[in-house]
Amino acid sequence: MPCMVVVGAQWGDEGKGKIVDALSAEADVVARYQGGPNAGHSVVRDGRTVVLHLVPSGVMHPGKRCLIGNGVVIDLARLGEEVERLELLGLEVRSRLGVSPAAHLILPYHRAAEASAEQGPGAIGTTGRGIGFAYRDKAGRTGLRVSDLFRRDDFVGAVDRNLARLRREFPDAAELARMSGAALHEELAPMAAWLEPMVCDVSSELHGSLRSGRRVLLEGAQGTLLDLDHGTYPFVTSSPACAAGAPLGVGLGPRAVDRVLGVTKAYATRVGNGPFPSEMPGDEAARLREAGEEYGATTGRPRRCGWLDLPALRYAARVNGLDELVVTKLDVLDDFEEIRVVVSYEGVERWGCSFPLGAAALGRVTPRWRGFPGWRTPTGGVRRWPDLPAAARSYLEWIEAECGVPIRSVSVGATHEAEVPRS
Repeated sequence: MPCMVVVGAQWGDEGKGKIVDALSAEADVVARYQGGPNAGHSVVRDGRTVVLHLVPSGVMHPGKRCLIGNGVVIDLARLGEEVERLELLGLEVRSRLGVSPAAHLILPYHRAAEASAEQGPGAIGTTGRGIGFAYRDKAGRTGLRVSDLFRRDDFVGAVDRNLARLRREFPDAAELARMSGAALHEELAPMAAWLEPMVCDVSSELHGSLRSGRRVLLEGAQGTLLDLDHGTYPFVTSSPACAAGAPLGVGLGPRAVDRVLGVTKAYATRVGNGPFPSEMPGDEAARLREAGEEYGATTGRPRRCGWLDLPALRYAARVNGLDELVVTKLDVLDDFEEIRVVVSYEGVERWGCSFPLGAAALGRVTPRWRGFPGWRTPTGGVRRWPDLPAAARSYLEWIEAECGVPIRSVSVGATHEAEVPRS
């Protein structure tokens, strides 16, 4: 490694959890750097799917240290439920999990405010978990962090000030009127006591790990095109999902990262609102959705489905500085007669942008397409690159050449064994 970042190269849901889980076998420390419990990393073990929302994917491997960095927003109740669920599976979690005291908290009033804000035509299409409003408070310097749980008077006063502001902003959110700082602190006190032994200086620990030669893996949620700065704004997440956000979200300097791995599906999906140039027509999308089981791991919402978008993938390669790619879910395309790809856009606006900056500009482009013959052969049992159907190899090698990023491996199924290394 010794410090690798795994990043989604599309709109999220690319299969990062499976890839991080596999790479964790070679890592010593796995740290989460952004996002909240609005994302779900699915890991398949012994025929059972385990969905991780806040706990790093390395938890599936005994002995791996798992850290939640300052860039993550934490819902204490959901974290507790997740840890309990993992321990019921026989995993030791609490002795291996560390949480930054600088990580911000998702509080009940964040969820109430988000529910009110998501009513009407300006809705972003969030998961309703309060993540965006927690990050809004962070940026507005009114947020509460893990460390604040252990200072009661300061916590109560800050919550009451936040509630007064939100009641003015969302007068129709009746739930806000029933909340108070004292009641919320009392509600969270048992969870704070449970969490306190896990609170640690994540930045210092990671620095020490790297100095001692331990291998560190940094994982995030969502994907590049949902990044707050570089995504299809405003239909984005509320944190830096790109690789540059990884060291920031765990307290490392940028030179600590020496390798960036991007994960992309062999096609594309998107959840929520916003432009999607390669989106399929309804019947075709439904066919792909069922073949790929494209439903949100956190919400169960059906994902919007489309073909691979080459300009978007090139853009992701550039803004992340990708060193290599993993292509997932190739097997989902096995039965398609033709594989289509968006190769360029017509109508890209000025300023020399190779990829439209923001949702409005991307929504105005006209995609140009290229078709590839389908292979119409099952790939789920393939384990060697030469054994892939010739048409599948041609498709993958074309992606590799057009993006300028070497493919490390291709996934042809949900399990660890269903990987085809590029060799």
